[in-house]
Amino acid sequence: MPLSFLLPLLLFSLLFGGGGASGSSTGASLSDWSAARATYYLASDPRDNVGGACGYGDLVRAGYGMATVGLSESLFERGQICGACFELRCVDDLRWCIPGTSIILAVTNFCPPNYGFPSDGGGHCNPPNKHFVLPIEAFEKIAIWKVGNMPVQYRRIKCRREGGIRFQVSGSTIFISVLITNVAGAGDVTAVKIKGSRTGWLPMGRNWGQNWHVNADLRNQPLSFEVTSSDGQTIASYNVAPKDWNFGQTFEGSKQFEA
Repeated sequence: MPLSFLLPLLLFSLLFGGGGASGSSTGASLSDWSAARATYYLASDPRDNVGGACGYGDLVRAGYGMATVGLSESLFERGQICGACFELRCVDDLRWCIPGTSIILAVTNFCPPNYGFPSDGGGHCNPPNKHFVLPIEAFEKIAIWKVGNMPVQYRRIKCRREGGIRFQVSGSTIFISVLITNVAGAGDVTAVKIKGSRTGWLPMGRNWGQNWHVNADLRNQPLSFEVTSSDGQTIASYNVAPKDWNFGQTFEGSKQFEA
């Protein structure tokens, strides 16, 4: 899939760090294998090294590297699924598949529909297609690049992450935004609360992707966070940010979901 097809709505991430695993997955499966298709994209500009519809920015610094994937509308769930992990394997084409391999990918992006083409003739990410778009470096771990649009099988698995959940704080005097990354277990986040030393727990709203916000002035207070994942588990990280925190800083909690 040409990168220009995606540029009107997003920039795909292209720095490869923490590459996907090949071979059998050791992570716990959250779903059975299902059928889909997959394509790849190439680097065309250094500025494509960051970005994405989940808001993670520099994916190397965020811990995702090139083991990432963009999902079609039928899978993306309007961004709620950002951070979830999938295992992909090539199937049904002995000419192009690399036998016995699979790759584990984290959701960091969205592949928008292109209604100028039919879903079976170029509109790979049009509904109801279940489609995955990979960096070519990831694609080549399971298939020969010449195949282009290939059949795959996928399943949702638990994410494995090193360290605790990370909270990148931004905002102004009247609101605070938090980008949540490095989430293990289910990987995606469905609810967030924030607490200052002079407040109770304040529910945050999803801004986009895994960016969450609340209208409150929480400066000069240590910050605590409560994160709920899509499987219903909740972790509270107390006093993650010290009293003298500043906008633009990233803080790591001491707790993590089980992978």
